[in-house]
Amino acid sequence: MRSVPLHGRIRQALRSPVRRAVATAGVVALASAGVVAMASSASAAAGCRVTYTSSQWPGGFTAYATITNLGDAISSWNLGFDFPAAGQSVTQGWSATWTQSGQHVNAASLSWNGALATNASTQIGFNGAWTSSNPSPTVFTLNGVTCTGATSSPSASSSASSSPSTSTSPSSSTSPSSSTSPSSSTTSSPPPPGTHVDNPYAGATGYVNPEWKAKANAETGGSRISNTSTAVWLDRIAAINGVNGGMGLRAHLDAAVTQDAANGSTPLTIQFVIYDLPNRDCSALASNGELLIANNGLARYKTEYIDPIAAIMADSKYRNLRISTVIEPDSLPNLITNLSFAKCAEANSTGAYVQGVQYALNKLHALSNVYTYIDAAHHAWLGWDSNFGPTVNLFYTVASGTTAGVSSVDGFIVNTANTSATVEPNFTVGTTVNGTSVRQSKWVDWNQYVDEQSFAIGLRNALVSKGFQSGIGMLIDTSRNGWGNCVQTPCAAGGPATRPTSASTSTDVNTFVNNSRIDRRIHAGNWCNQSGAGMGYRPTASPAAGLDAYVWIKPPGESDGSSTEIPNDEGKGFDRMCDPTYTGNSLNGNNLSGALPNAPLAGQWFSAQFQQLMANAYPPLS
Repeated sequence: MRSVPLHGRIRQALRSPVRRAVATAGVVALASAGVVAMASSASAAAGCRVTYTSSQWPGGFTAYATITNLGDAISSWNLGFDFPAAGQSVTQGWSATWTQSGQHVNAASLSWNGALATNASTQIGFNGAWTSSNPSPTVFTLNGVTCTGATSSPSASSSASSSPSTSTSPSSSTSPSSSTSPSSSTTSSPPPPGTHVDNPYAGATGYVNPEWKAKANAETGGSRISNTSTAVWLDRIAAINGVNGGMGLRAHLDAAVTQDAANGSTPLTIQFVIYDLPNRDCSALASNGELLIANNGLARYKTEYIDPIAAIMADSKYRNLRISTVIEPDSLPNLITNLSFAKCAEANSTGAYVQGVQYALNKLHALSNVYTYIDAAHHAWLGWDSNFGPTVNLFYTVASGTTAGVSSVDGFIVNTANTSATVEPNFTVGTTVNGTSVRQSKWVDWNQYVDEQSFAIGLRNALVSKGFQSGIGMLIDTSRNGWGNCVQTPCAAGGPATRPTSASTSTDVNTFVNNSRIDRRIHAGNWCNQSGAGMGYRPTASPAAGLDAYVWIKPPGESDGSSTEIPNDEGKGFDRMCDPTYTGNSLNGNNLSGALPNAPLAGQWFSAQFQQLMANAYPPLS
């Protein structure tokens, strides 16, 4: 997906013409985990449980505390614990007000997550640093009462507080309350097969695409990552039955049934990208589609594309699978920012994008084991106020116009096939440098968000406020946004060649941001086969409150577009943003494209990119 900011006004989205890459998120085990009981409020029956999980790397870690109130309802909370080792510290937290004195840490509830009913849960999280060792804390207090896992009378020292909400992965922003969020709750046993659950990733394994696995295994070192769940892109009508002898929709579903049979009672989630709207990729050229509005494209989209897909998915032999669909990457966001492009203007004036997405939602939502996630671009496309509000309104208009209304949407996905950082650990949008907000830096450029997780959570909150169901979940494509050490050049203009481990000490806001950010792109609007990118967080269910999963939507190793013009019969053009010699345009600040050389057509295997993504993976590959 591309993203192009227009400086404080309408930012055109430099989308990323990706194909073939939707990932199913399997549950990933974290480095350390402990379950501890937790307490409640004063002058009431108290009791609680805390699940603490962490994922670490040399010198740093991310941790989450899931708090369950077992006592009487409370209106606010205060969580306390001590780090067991010297040198452990909280560097950045979310979903609570975090303070630390020596080895003691305190997290106080925020206005939106302080109330916890009996048996309600919430999560909080933080990024931390460590020196010699990083053991997990084992004793927690809630409102001054030691957590024991039992309900009891509170101690006299208890205060009227409780604990916040997050999940299993880093986030740089405040998360929504998890007491109603699907991503913050788990069940000990899966519901009956075919049941439509809140979060299709929770407690499930992810489908491993045999075709992608074979390509990954053929690469040196690729076996380390080849069992990761990635998505299947249905990017043209022919893909439904399989292209050039490749697997089609039914073949993938059959393979998923086989994989599911090996799971025992554990459900399996398989993901497909629905990607063939007429006038597709209307603001770019690298992944143009086969259908045109002017050539009866909308009718063909319905009858030749969506109808066959829905009919196959409806086959009773697939009823036990959880089928997750990503609906039309980049389409609706283009109607917000890119109407200066003729094909986008046509998609808007004819209503083709809106009607096409509504048709897909109607057909797919009707199947109880199918889940629908609308593509919502990314923070460097829609994060400005002038784009954010209109996007929320458009999403609501589209969903409310379906047969089931907003219920036809299970959630939204951000960063599809893009490389924006999931979390910027060294600064937030509220950081100031010598009295100057980081929003004034050239990199942030007055955006309200600096990473994907804060954007996803902010968007979710706004969508729920607009009228979407409180249980909607967000997905983040983390397949190529790890940004470890930069092994390719150019890595980033004016920044370090390795991943920053702490905030810069510079008092100049631009230098501070450039030397602190882990996203090493030359410009946040660059999207095509980015030099220096790495594989990001592995597919993970419920990584933070309000997030259904981190997923690998864009299969690593599949090109975004060709570096030079390549004749083809797939409708794919040549976009200069994929040319490493291109010096850019107003949408990316007239900077170099940052693209890798010698890239093939969008969706074709790009070995050099796959090797770079492994080398720059963060967390690193073992």
